[in-house]
Amino acid sequence: MTSDPVNHPSHYTFGKFEVIDVIEDWDLGYHLGNAVKYIARAGHKDDEIQDLQKARFYLDRYIKLLEEANVSLDKHN
Repeated sequence: MTSDPVNHPSHYTFGKFEVIDVIEDWDLGYHLGNAVKYIARAGHKDDEIQDLQKARFYLDRYIKLLEEANVSLDKHN
């Protein structure tokens, strides 16, 4: 696939799979989709550590949401 800075940027299209296709196929949703996006592009666009920190940010937010949902469910049971 040729690189297109809007539709198929090179930092998301290396290897066998385009990141957006994986996110959609796995139905990852916002938080996990962003985490996968930043993990996949780590070292290909911005600073690798910064991309991994961004992935961790989205994972931490999602974990917090899940924990809060579990606490809420526990209170009602």
